[in-house]
Amino acid sequence: MKRRIIMSILGVMIGAVSVAVFKMAAFGVDPFQSFMSGISKLIPISFGTLYVIVNAVLLTFSLVFDRHYIGIATFINLFLLGYVTEYSYKLFHWLVPEPSMPLRIVFLIVGIVIICIGSSLYITADLGVSTYDAVALIMANKWKIGKFKFIRICTDVCCVVLGSVMFIAGGGHIREIPTIAGIGTIITAFFMGPLIEFFCSHFARKLLEDSTAKKAEENLL
Repeated sequence: MKRRIIMSILGVMIGAVSVAVFKMAAFGVDPFQSFMSGISKLIPISFGTLYVIVNAVLLTFSLVFDRHYIGIATFINLFLLGYVTEYSYKLFHWLVPEPSMPLRIVFLIVGIVIICIGSSLYITADLGVSTYDAVALIMANKWKIGKFKFIRICTDVCCVVLGSVMFIAGGGHIREIPTIAGIGTIITAFFMGPLIEFFCSHFARKLLEDSTAKKAEENLL
């Protein structure tokens, strides 16, 4: 359990840093962060605090309809990710105020890799899912509306559309939309799954297997 909690915390922190890296790339972020970027443009409070508020609303939804998916990792994600993202982005922006196009491409590649590593740790720890993930899982498994993958596509599309609308309503320009819903968003939608599974198999699961083997050896001794 100690190993799983550490993996959950590291997974969330790495995921949070990856969001900041995606923001530096300005080629678009994952669908839920597109929504968060839009609402943060519309509501003038810190990103970390806003992230907690939005996820608290989603947490209430999960607690009402099916708390099965809520665990320690859910609360780690709720209270940690937003603030780590906010301060990581401020640090990166201070270090590189105006990244060049080649550097933005590097940021995009690095962001994709580390978000998959963070997700693999978080998923393998198996101590609960994020409040956003729980919504689609409840709709698929509790309400039986349809298959999870199709419901997730629908929720992702809704997040991108709502995020873009709120971004414009908050004073953003149409030409800036690709920075929150662009090629990075498309890549995360289609390639994150296989990459996460790769890191789960070759990295995260091995951490737990090594821990289990070590514990068994200690018990024998």
